[in-house]
Amino acid sequence: MSTPIHFEEPARLSQQDFNQFADLSGDHNPIHVDPDYSSGTRFGATVSHGMLLFTKLRGCLHRHFPKHRLAEQQLMFPAPAYAEENLVIQLDSAPTQDKGPLSVATRILKADGSACLEGRCILEPDTGNAP
Repeated sequence: MSTPIHFEEPARLSQQDFNQFADLSGDHNPIHVDPDYSSGTRFGATVSHGMLLFTKLRGCLHRHFPKHRLAEQQLMFPAPAYAEENLVIQLDSAPTQDKGPLSVATRILKADGSACLEGRCILEPDTGNAP
């Protein structure tokens, strides 16, 4: 049995990150890329793409579990993440069989402790044979 693991990493996204992700993904929704438009919405400012948040999370998973590959993810985005906001990525793995898949609880938290991403990822040992 493996022991539970807890990791935390600070994160911060800029408006430039939002814009570059929009260019990469093709999602130029003004809520992500137009500060003037966004100021008149219920958010009051531009907000991150959900998948940009997941990209930050995915990088963190790879750094902390380099011998595993992502097999599955379940994500929710309960609160917006704003440009230049201090965030914390949290990973918590449950005890598992040493060579089996890992279930990792995932969160990206805002300074007030509310989650802008929460979910679960299943990581499988990377055998080098994955498609």
